[in-house]
Amino acid sequence: MTTPGGVPRIAIADYGMGNLHSVRNAFESLGARVEVTSEASVLEAAPGVVLPGVGAFGDAMRELEARGIREVVRARAAEALDGGRPFLGICLGMQVLVPDGEEDPGVRGLGVVAGSCPRLVRPGRKVPHMGWNALEMRQQGNALFEGLPEKAYVYFVHSYHVAPARDAVVAATVDYDGPIVASIHGGRLHATQFHPEKSQAVGLRMLGNFIGLVPAA
Repeated sequence: MTTPGGVPRIAIADYGMGNLHSVRNAFESLGARVEVTSEASVLEAAPGVVLPGVGAFGDAMRELEARGIREVVRARAAEALDGGRPFLGICLGMQVLVPDGEEDPGVRGLGVVAGSCPRLVRPGRKVPHMGWNALEMRQQGNALFEGLPEKAYVYFVHSYHVAPARDAVVAATVDYDGPIVASIHGGRLHATQFHPEKSQAVGLRMLGNFIGLVPAA
């Protein structure tokens, strides 16, 4: 149900993939008005949209399609990339921003960010990449990272990773026997391979920063 006062300030897209309630609880702990929804009209109207997710690339795209929200999610991410209303993708929600993923060949992603999503290959290291790792910031003035320490530790769980076609959108990397893209950013589109909602004070600071980007409803 839409929160009192009209349109929710942040709409979290519900497509049955991941820890939606942990993300909602994190935002609500910071005072945000939030709705978890699979209604296209709510996602279209919300001042800010969050696309979380845990699971497989192909399953995610099929669920977005089945729930009738693939196009509105794609449109909101594209709008944000062009500097419009803000959008945050988390984990799988970052991976599906690219056109395709190695996990499910032939399944079209949202195609908002040029690039691919190959399997993470690290001979001699455990995959999935799971646990805490330190961010290496690659952009100056990234609003999502405002106020973070120089070496901010965040929590990862993933076996695939985004490989953007343009270095300019890489906001942060981590080292795991070689660099992994940990976050991408362009316009008002932000996405993280890690889980801010599981990253304690650092993650809450990022979510608070995102709230600060979202216009009042």
